[in-house]
Amino acid sequence: MDKNQLGVRYMQEGNWEEAAKVFNEAISENPKDPVAYINFGNVLSAVGENDKALKFYQKAIELDPNAAAAYYSAGNLYFSQDQFEDAKNMFDMAMKKGLETSDNYFMLGLSLIHLKQGKLALPYLQRSVELNENDAEARFQYGLCLAQLNLVDEAMPQFEKCLELDPNHSDAYYNLGVSYAFKDNSEKALEMFNKALEIQPDHLLAGHAKKLIEHKE
Repeated sequence: MDKNQLGVRYMQEGNWEEAAKVFNEAISENPKDPVAYINFGNVLSAVGENDKALKFYQKAIELDPNAAAAYYSAGNLYFSQDQFEDAKNMFDMAMKKGLETSDNYFMLGLSLIHLKQGKLALPYLQRSVELNENDAEARFQYGLCLAQLNLVDEAMPQFEKCLELDPNHSDAYYNLGVSYAFKDNSEKALEMFNKALEIQPDHLLAGHAKKLIEHKE
């Protein structure tokens, strides 16, 4: 097992100190290997050393401008700091450099949603779901994006699929309820809001929506 593989195993075990040591050795032995820099950056990011982590990702990109994983890791770091424009640019670069993963498409879509660019986000979220049909959160965000663009009929099956994958997704029940209310099906809407509240009794939006419907009736 090479040092990068060993370090990744330590990371999976949550043994950050050993992982850092091994990646440091990998860099010393092969200072032109971008993979070791990306891995070391991921360790630093995991322990909250974000500025240092970014320097390692930048070094990896300097060594190999096509290192898609470095752009993706930098994107995650920017996203975690609410720097959505920078995050979007990094995920976009990762995609252009050939990173065709559902996670990268999902994060690119999510960054665009935070930038209030739902129309642009939609195809990336759709692609994310196509590449990983069993990702409940991707289904939910794709459905939410459709709903926000008033594509309610297209959104509902995504919320339903999300609930098949994750029966405790209270926000999916809430948004399914909103969709039924939009289609003037108060009975079904109420049923969905009640389910959301069963899972999460302090779901303020579901509680408010339920009261509105009960008041109407």
